[in-house]
Amino acid sequence: MGRTLLRGPGCINVSESRTQVGIVGAGPAGLLLAHLLARAGIDSVVLERADRAHVEGRIRAGVLEHGTVEVLRRAGLAARLDAEGLEHQGLAIRFGGKSVRIDLAALTGGRHVTVYGQHEVVKDLIAARFAAGGRIVFEAQDVTPQGIGTDRPTLTWRDGAGSHTLACRFIAGCDGFHGVCRAAIPADRLTLYERVYPFGWLGILAEAPPPSPELIYARAEDGFALASMRTPAISRLYVQCDPHDAPEAWPDGRVWDVLEARLGQGLVRGRVTQKGITAMRSFVAEPMRHGSLFLAGDAAHIVPPTGAKGMNLAVADIAVLARALAAHFREGTDALLDAWSATCLARIWTVQRFSWWMTALLHRFPDDSPFDRRRQLAELDYLAESRAAQESLAENYVGLPL
Repeated sequence: MGRTLLRGPGCINVSESRTQVGIVGAGPAGLLLAHLLARAGIDSVVLERADRAHVEGRIRAGVLEHGTVEVLRRAGLAARLDAEGLEHQGLAIRFGGKSVRIDLAALTGGRHVTVYGQHEVVKDLIAARFAAGGRIVFEAQDVTPQGIGTDRPTLTWRDGAGSHTLACRFIAGCDGFHGVCRAAIPADRLTLYERVYPFGWLGILAEAPPPSPELIYARAEDGFALASMRTPAISRLYVQCDPHDAPEAWPDGRVWDVLEARLGQGLVRGRVTQKGITAMRSFVAEPMRHGSLFLAGDAAHIVPPTGAKGMNLAVADIAVLARALAAHFREGTDALLDAWSATCLARIWTVQRFSWWMTALLHRFPDDSPFDRRRQLAELDYLAESRAAQESLAENYVGLPL
């Protein structure tokens, strides 16, 4: 039946060499898929290159769309989210000495977003999988998808116990932008769309109360800033920067000075506990399926973080994929699987448009002309004065229906 892997808090016994769905990547996409499949009576194994502590410690954005929260609730995964998540009924946009509140709830019939760290979602998903007897293999090195053009694909990997092979019916590539699954698809079978932005975000985590109980997006003459939070006492703050900067070029004093200049009133300085720079790009790979391999989440698409859509798009991919796989295994029909890529891509491109628009609205581009800057301010003024413009922003920000 195959080799036996170690059992423990970061590993689980995998004596079987076969499963229905092999999942590469223990991020939100892969873990949620494993959970939804288990609820439908479908077996899966998750393979993850990193160890459990690293996976649970990766800090990512934490703005959850209304629909994302509902997916987690329906799956029985939202107990801690409901207890600790921060509901946001609106957000502020600051520019040119003005501050405009976008009332998300009033503009969308009561929908809102919830601030809850992505790493907290991952912790909840891992705990739920182990509590249900799910199989997650951490520290799986050299994971390789094989036979993806057939109906008998395999996943091979190695670890301290040796080399392993897992036979499956389908493979879900949830292993991120730099993962192995997209690279396993022949290059002539994919069309890649990409835009790399000429700036990045310097992000800090600080022991300081946030300057507002709601998110603040700020456009200043010298660049963008964002004030978010993890808890009422922990702020998550970002400033637009050169993507080639090193964090060392941004000592704490400089970060706080720039944040204060761009965000305006309300900022409280505190001890910085984390600091890092994120490059920004828009990316889509089409199609999202090749044979028995499905790409989901960052393996298939990346959005700039301005619209807070990364994890939410991954959850949407998985909600659709789980239904399609359930139809295949339980009902013997492949109509949803055959339509899965096109179904997801329709949503992805809509979200790409919104994320690009938010990014262009609020950032300073190096080649902006005086005309570009005045046009940007005119668009912000229109947003401040037009309910229709605010409704469009709010509808996209809280999330389109799944």
